[in-house]
Amino acid sequence: MIIGYTAGVFDLFHSGHVNLLKSAKSLCDKLIVGVSCDEIALYKNKKPIIKFEERKIVVESCKYVDCVVGQYDLDKNKAYKKIGFDILFVGDDWYGKGQWNDLEEKIKPAKIIFLPYTKSVSSTIINKLLEKERENNF
Repeated sequence: MIIGYTAGVFDLFHSGHVNLLKSAKSLCDKLIVGVSCDEIALYKNKKPIIKFEERKIVVESCKYVDCVVGQYDLDKNKAYKKIGFDILFVGDDWYGKGQWNDLEEKIKPAKIIFLPYTKSVSSTIINKLLEKERENNF
């Protein structure tokens, strides 16, 4: 059985999230998804709109997801040691960043697969559009 793992904030769940999860699931037998706690989400200098427990419920409802765990640490090597995944799925917007090369050595024999990032939609874009709409209507 091939176990896959990916993690993210998954705020304002949208088609980009679905694309990532669907692609990941197609490459493994069991997909485990780490949902970042509110404090970890701040690493992107963004405060999630949807609270942690609610984001977990949304991700759990996705048919491509077999298991959801909380992500309380950004260290994917710790996640590897705890979960024992065979493949770590990462959006290709992270491709070429040095941290992933170092990590790949640490988690062998597991491998990292970069999946296409959906550029047309993101929680950041949605939040900016909502802010603009609020400004225009109030």
